[in-house]
Amino acid sequence: MFSSALNFLLTTLASLLTLLFLLRFFMQLFKASFRNPLGQMIMSLTDFAVKPARKLIPSLGMIDCSTLLLAFLTQLLLQIGLLWLRGLPFSIEDHSAWPSLIGLSLIGVLHACLDLFFYALLLQAVLSWVNPHNPISAVLDSLTKPILDPIRRFLPVAGGIDFSPLVAMIFLQMLNVSVIKTLESQLLTIF
Repeated sequence: MFSSALNFLLTTLASLLTLLFLLRFFMQLFKASFRNPLGQMIMSLTDFAVKPARKLIPSLGMIDCSTLLLAFLTQLLLQIGLLWLRGLPFSIEDHSAWPSLIGLSLIGVLHACLDLFFYALLLQAVLSWVNPHNPISAVLDSLTKPILDPIRRFLPVAGGIDFSPLVAMIFLQMLNVSVIKTLESQLLTIF
């Protein structure tokens, strides 16, 4: 019972931290403004790790490698912690487990990316009905524009309603269920 509670707590905290790192990464990549409550919160919650990491890891053009690496390392530590909680024997010298751990960590980052965009689309849709002039609407628009623009080219607005967020959300969930879960279950069979 204590192990499952600790498993839940570790997974929740690591997933939230991964989402924060990825949100910061994508906000910088898509040039979203940090001059809003959401941007300021993300900066204050991630600066503890991002600022020191940037001294060691340079950016590649517009890609903030340090923030992306921090998201990956958070997932890697989560996978190691979950193995340890399951009681599986794991040592740093065990070379056969590392490819699977790295794969699970990459899948964790991809899963978090899909979740991030899914919830950004959902929040953007809800805010467009409730409060379209919310301060974070511009951030959500910057985050979802690269996903929605290709869909909008093929799917016209019907009766004044834009169905592209719904199509994008269905596609993201389909990727999450069919691709990510399948890869994750195949990698977990090694342990």
